[in-house]
Amino acid sequence: MNVSSSIDQAALTDSGRFWERYAQAFVQALEGTEVSDENGRLAYPEALGRVRDWLVQAQHDHKKVMIIGNGGSAAVASHMAIDFWKNGGIRALTFNEGATLTCVSNDYCYEEVFAVPIQHFGDAGDIVMCISSSGGSENILRGARAARAKGARVITLSGFQPDNALRQLGDLNFYVPSHSYGFVETLHQFLIHSMLDIKLFQADHMDVYHRNLPMGEK
Repeated sequence: MNVSSSIDQAALTDSGRFWERYAQAFVQALEGTEVSDENGRLAYPEALGRVRDWLVQAQHDHKKVMIIGNGGSAAVASHMAIDFWKNGGIRALTFNEGATLTCVSNDYCYEEVFAVPIQHFGDAGDIVMCISSSGGSENILRGARAARAKGARVITLSGFQPDNALRQLGDLNFYVPSHSYGFVETLHQFLIHSMLDIKLFQADHMDVYHRNLPMGEK
């Protein structure tokens, strides 16, 4: 049985069965997550190590991380930007502030709401994380293209259809094989946390398994 798509009649009335099926579907989406670059599929640990090295280099070179997303993905972007600068010591920002969104939407168009600030603030060597559950949001696609044009490293996080447009635009592309907004959004945040946490653990010697304290400190 494909727990991600089939209808389980028992789960419609039995809360225990619903939870069992829900947890199975979430784990299935996590374990099925794929990563690719311009050469095709690669193992998650390899991709994670690559992101760790990019983050260490960005911090050393005084570059920054920019994260873009709509709706729930914007909330993920804001949360993770704070963690990158507060915990990771890397300059990080989003473009979710209301005045910025309405200004660019009004003066240009909503499709340019991330591309325009990236054109102004982006530098070669920056890292731009582009989050879209569907992988088809036009403003995210344009933001990714703007980041590439600036010479930034682009990391995409998408879901739903495996051939979505965003998945073709990154230096690294993380794809969650689920059509559930909740699973995709939650796993996107989990994946970005893993990118930051491997840097904290391996480069900064912070115990990410225990309140981000320095290793050996209790």
